[in-house]
Amino acid sequence: MRTGEPLPSVGDVLAALATGLWHWDTAAKLVTVDAEAARLLGLPARQVTLTEAQTRARLHPVDWNEITGVVQLAVSEGTLAEVRIRIVDEHGRVVRVVRSRSKPSYDPARRSYELIGTLQEVTEPIPGTAAARSAVTGDWRRSREAFLLDAGRALAEARSTAEVLRVAAGLSMPGFSPDGLAVFGVEGDRLTVIGHHGHAPGDDSPFSHLPLATDYPAAEVVRTGRAVYVSSPEEYMARYPVTWPLARQFGRHSWAFLPLTVAGRTMGAWMAAFTYPVAFTPDERAVLTTVARMLAQALTRAGAAETERELTEGLQRSMLPSLGPEIPGMTVAARYIPTGGGLQVGGDWYDMIPLPNGRCALAIGDVQGHDVRAAGLMGQLRIALRAYASEGHRPDAVLSRASRFLHGITHDEHMTDLRFATCLYVEVDPGTGMLEIARAGHPNPAIRMADGTVMTRPTAGGLPLGVDPDADYPTTRFALEPGETMMLCTDGLIETGGHDMESGWRRIRAILEEHRGDPESLADALVQGVHGPSSHHTTGPLADRREDDIAVLLLNRPEKGAVRPTARRTLLAVAQDEPERIAEARRHLRGLLHDWRSAEQVDSAVLLVSEMVTNVLVHTDSDALLIAEVAGEPGGRRLRVDVTDAGDDLPHKRRPGELASSGRGLLLIELLAQAWGVEPRGEGKSIWFELYESDGAGGPDGPDGPGRSGGS
Repeated sequence: MRTGEPLPSVGDVLAALATGLWHWDTAAKLVTVDAEAARLLGLPARQVTLTEAQTRARLHPVDWNEITGVVQLAVSEGTLAEVRIRIVDEHGRVVRVVRSRSKPSYDPARRSYELIGTLQEVTEPIPGTAAARSAVTGDWRRSREAFLLDAGRALAEARSTAEVLRVAAGLSMPGFSPDGLAVFGVEGDRLTVIGHHGHAPGDDSPFSHLPLATDYPAAEVVRTGRAVYVSSPEEYMARYPVTWPLARQFGRHSWAFLPLTVAGRTMGAWMAAFTYPVAFTPDERAVLTTVARMLAQALTRAGAAETERELTEGLQRSMLPSLGPEIPGMTVAARYIPTGGGLQVGGDWYDMIPLPNGRCALAIGDVQGHDVRAAGLMGQLRIALRAYASEGHRPDAVLSRASRFLHGITHDEHMTDLRFATCLYVEVDPGTGMLEIARAGHPNPAIRMADGTVMTRPTAGGLPLGVDPDADYPTTRFALEPGETMMLCTDGLIETGGHDMESGWRRIRAILEEHRGDPESLADALVQGVHGPSSHHTTGPLADRREDDIAVLLLNRPEKGAVRPTARRTLLAVAQDEPERIAEARRHLRGLLHDWRSAEQVDSAVLLVSEMVTNVLVHTDSDALLIAEVAGEPGGRRLRVDVTDAGDDLPHKRRPGELASSGRGLLLIELLAQAWGVEPRGEGKSIWFELYESDGAGGPDGPDGPGRSGGS
């Protein structure tokens, strides 16, 4: 070309240099190539537009993954993307190697990349030659740094040896990737196989428990701490003739054996085997060495984590009892799930204790904290509870002694690590279903009745254990009826997932009401509902998902015979010094009548209960015992409420003046109840009333039938 003549077109120049042009739009998922680029891809030499899938079929899969990684890095750094690509035929054989250089751009609106670049054929280096010592993959350093960053992050996130091996098997090294991997460990004077990839099951048998003195590359690496690189089968056979017959059957062409070294100690070896010749250039050796170091650290971390998990889980299992022996006529199920992170060990526990009087005790509790200290205190407290219960003490005495014990071991002169524990202790009489409960700052039990109605069961309680060595723990007695299930749990079951006590209880109540099955399946459903995958759809109102250990204990009294009871019954005691429990009595009755047809009747019943219990506390010196029962089929049920006290004076109707502050109790009962009465008892009296659900009014005999009575 003479000076002054016009320059040839870009297309002519590229054709003269055997360089093709291509354009890739990731939003449209289309790749357009000119005639030369099409020829390099093994297609007819004419311009054509291909889909991503068609283009990917012409490229080595490892190189396709490398392209996507290099493109993202080039965009972030504002540089060219350069990479070596192996072109393969329909049988997966490499037909040529090309170099791609492109300028990628990113469109935030479309969230896509656009690349315009060139393709040029390069010569595949021959292992061991000078050409093999020079990089043919464009910007090797950029690709290597991107790969090492991804590999380091992936290995750092692996939490077990199996995960580390899976990550190592999936690593796509820049420009060369092994076809087979193996990780060797050391036991005494022998080589062991920790894991492998790219081999069939059982292929590792000849290499398991090889003596370290064996003429094998991995054994040499462990002995010397130096890497071994073998570029060809001929070199392998010449250097290691004894073990070559074992390696020959796998059909590899190059091998790299690198030491796994941590803190100056060689803990094993890593083998990377290739189905094609690899020269192991300095850059390639640098990548392999760095990966081996990260792999060694990841395996060490994973091994330590697995040992720690095994230790803490074993500690927790040793502290939690197996449920046995069985309670005659009753079924017990329990679950413990450590969810709070850390050491996976904490202060929650449950226990089942045979008592000397033939009964059985159930205990559940939670020591403050989620650490080894909490776990240790939990173990000590559980043993102390067992000892006090086995001595035959009543529930209140068991908790009083346990509180004094915990206070004594946590309150030292420095007051540096004060701890408390919540606990609920239940003595069970299997014959009658009678329960005696003492509670120390723990959530109340919940009762699932035979018809599916679920209610919390308010019980008297005291301070958490360990707060006051002289604390008292009053007991609450009630019967577990046939077909009913009592649930005891720690607050982790209620509050896990960002819930408070109110919203968490609504979630638990829904699970209890909807479940149909035995206690074992119910225990699983409760845990899955708050800790399983479905729990992420029922998170609570709190900003962060609160995680805590979960302990749950279920006691079921099976129904007698095939007939399901049609009555639901509950009782509640209100002491003279507990007037605040009148509000609990109102809530308790509303829970019992949650599906009652007439809302007005529910309001009337709640008003009457409040009036009757208040009258006992005001006009007598005794406590009030509320017993409520709903009997019959839905739509025609009867509510009967009895309030019993130990007072001898029977109430009578009065006509209070307009300004009188009392005397209207029986008038209200007569006005709102459909039947009522006052009955003397051996010691004290009982005031009762009934309401009938049928059509919102009237019982079987109508509103004024023979069931109606007046006060005596």
